[in-house]
Parts: sequence; structure tokens; C-alpha cells
Amino acid sequence: MADSNDECSGVGGCSKALTSKTINPNLLKINYAIRGPIMTRLIELQKEVAQGIPKPFDTIIRANVGDSQALGQKPLTFIRQMLALCTYPELFNSPEFPEDVKNRARRILNSFLASSVGSYTDSAGNETVRRDIAAFIERRDGFPADYRHVFFTAGATEAIEDILQLVLTSPEEKPAGIMIPIPQYPIYSALIAKHGAHQINYYLDEDNDWSLDLAELHRALDEARDHCTPRMLCVINPGNPTGQVLNVENMKEIIRFAHDNRLVLLADEVYQENVFRGKEWNSFRKVIMSMEAPYCHTELASCHSASKGCIGECGLRGGYMQLINFAQVVYDATAKLYSTKHPGSLGQASSNPPL
Repeated sequence: MADSNDECSGVGGCSKALTSKTINPNLLKINYAIRGPIMTRLIELQKEVAQGIPKPFDTIIRANVGDSQALGQKPLTFIRQMLALCTYPELFNSPEFPEDVKNRARRILNSFLASSVGSYTDSAGNETVRRDIAAFIERRDGFPADYRHVFFTAGATEAIEDILQLVLTSPEEKPAGIMIPIPQYPIYSALIAKHGAHQINYYLDEDNDWSLDLAELHRALDEARDHCTPRMLCVINPGNPTGQVLNVENMKEIIRFAHDNRLVLLADEVYQENVFRGKEWNSFRKVIMSMEAPYCHTELASCHSASKGCIGECGLRGGYMQLINFAQVVYDATAKLYSTKHPGSLGQASSNPPL
């Protein structure tokens, strides 16, 4: 019998348990434009071009997402050779693989249960990989980093969603207000809708190199207070899609604003290796830790990904989030959240060499 997609098919009225009236209403609000109708039409056009249907063009460039390999970037040989060794250890006997690649692969394999990437890892990620990421952060920022506050994720998207879940309010309260930049990367508005939070738009200053204006932050926050409980300020730096890089003074203003208004600061820093010449990028963690009290205690959640930069391994789903300056109950709750997850081994291996 053919599958019926009618909401109310069957004898005696509606027979579907889930309909447009009973499905989670938040899911109906999700709008992720870069993978929505535009992507659907793109796939249709690609098939038509492949079938020889005449078009005023013969190729299509996928510019809807930052998928560098889909646009022709070649994967790094080191990473692919290392992954090959990790997935098929018999290749260690081959002279085709350099010793430095073999040494890295052995180190990673030895850190997995039974020396196999087919085994589960710790819920927050392989400890060796997390320690390497913490060492990378320490070298980058010049301040010690605790690997226990690094949580491995399937790319930055999962990290963003996990951070969002930390700030959601209870059903009896006003929805959590999440401040996001406009223009934005649309995963933010999609996840906010998915979890029933309230989107607070603040607009970047296009005439000033897409900077973040403090007065605009105050305007957005003040106008939103009647509709929600503001809980988090999201900043994308370097900007996506704008490409701007915030200067240190602007970052300090943002940090003071977040701290003074009791907002968690979320720093989306996945494009930190993709910086235009003449621009100097700094992490929010580095700036926070260089400030005087009380601002050096600002609660920060930051994320990074192996999908961007020179690695560009979008499909392997490697990323992390790092938390600093949170109360212990937050770290404990995050550990509980991650006890429900099992991050992919190959994504973790692709993030070592460190992000």
C-alpha cells in the first residue's frame, strides 16, 4: 500500500497522531535559507545541466555555504594520510607514508579504546585530542587552557546549539532572548526558532567596516526586555557573511556590555584563519583574560571548527566549544548534556593536528 501523506486520511476522521496542529510548533518556525528552497532549486538545476537540458550556463558554483572542498580546495595530504592509517592500520607497513604522519596516527590510535577509531570515545571527546586543542588555545592566546572545559562537537553548529541550550529558560518564564548580528549566519535564527527562544536582532554598522556599535546593542536589548529574558550575546568574529574583524577596543566594549547586562558571551570564531591581509584577529578569550576585574570574569563560550581555514574538512564534522568563567554547576550540567552524545572518532582525528 502506498504511503499516505494526507493529514486526515482514513475512516472516521483524522488518523494521524502528528499533524500541523500536533507537531512541535517550533519545528514549523525553522527557516534555514541556505539549505532550504535555494538549495532545493540548486540540486534541480544541477540535475538538469547533467541531463543536457539547455541553460544559459553550464556550471553552478555552490556559494550558499562555506564548503571549501566543494569549491575545489584540495584536502591536506597530512590529514588524509593520517586518517587512512587510523582507519586501516595495516598501512603502517607501507613505505608510502611519511614517518611524521605515522607518528601522529599512532599517538591518536593509542588514545582510543582498543586502538580503534571504531570504538566509542569519552562523551566530551577523546582526552588526547582535547588536551591538544587546549594546548593550541594556550599557544594562541598566551594564557593557560583547561582541557576539561573543552567539549568536542560535530562541527561548530552542534557547539552553537549546545551553548544555546545552556541559557534557555523554563516554560514558566519569558523565553530566553538571544542577541544575534544582522547580517548573520542563518543557523542562529534557525536554532533560536527550534528551541523556542526569542531572537534579538542588532545591526552591524556597514559604513564603519561592519563594526559592532555599542549604542545599537543597547537599543536592541532595551526594546527586547518586554518580550523575553535576555540571556546571551552572540558575536561572529571574523564576521560571517561580512568578513569583518573586530578591533580590540571594540571587543572590550562588547565584553563590558555583556558583563554589565549579565549576558553570556558566545564567540563564533570558526573563520579565525580566514582573515584579510592587513587585519589582526584576536580571540575574545585572549581579550577577556587581559582585562581587569570584573571584566576578566565575563562568562564566555567560544567555538571553532575543522570545517574552515586551511583544513576545510566540512564533511568530517570536527569542532569544539570551550567554556571559561562559568559557575561549577554549568560545567557539571554541560558534562551531563554531553553524556548523551558520542562524538565521531574521525572528526576528532581530523582536528588533530589542532584546529
